Amino acid sequence: MTEILMTAPPSTARKIVAVPELFQTLIDARGTKGKFVGAEETDSPWVPFGENAAIKHLAFDVRNNIYSNILWMKGPSVIGTHKHRGTVVMVCLEGSARYLEYDWVATPGSFIYEVPGEAHTLVTDHPEGTKLFGWMQGANEFYDENAEFVMTADVWWFMNHYETYCRENNIPINPQLYI
Repeated sequence: MTEILMTAPPSTARKIVAVPELFQTLIDARGTKGKFVGAEETDSPWVPFGENAAIKHLAFDVRNNIYSNILWMKGPSVIGTHKHRGTVVMVCLEGSARYLEYDWVATPGSFIYEVPGEAHTLVTDHPEGTKLFGWMQGANEFYDENAEFVMTADVWWFMNHYETYCRENNIPINPQLYI
């Protein structure tokens, strides 16, 4: 048998292809549709997160305690020390960021993978700050400079953060954020 190496899926036509699905009836009855959240403020506003940061919420999954957002640190600043109780996947979109506890610096395109139990302090030294896309599962525990517990942020905290801001600013809550 000859191995075929592909550089991209083969296609010459721009058309929708009806792919066979053995379980389509069950998927239609019990499944859910994908979601889309546009870049506009009406799809998801930048919600303040402290004095020099904001969050654009992208997804809330209450069944799995998963939430996704873009964190925008607007200039040189710190997001307090926190411990992850779940997995975190982040990609640096703009600027740069690092953790005080590690020796790397994330720049645009950098991939960050965090595991449960890690505690660290997020900083940006970039004059224009940073934007980080994050896909997070589980809670984040925040601590003060004396290692005293301050608060827990989980999917419910992030939903409340978004919905409270929307209500206070007469912004419709976007159902596309709930997966």
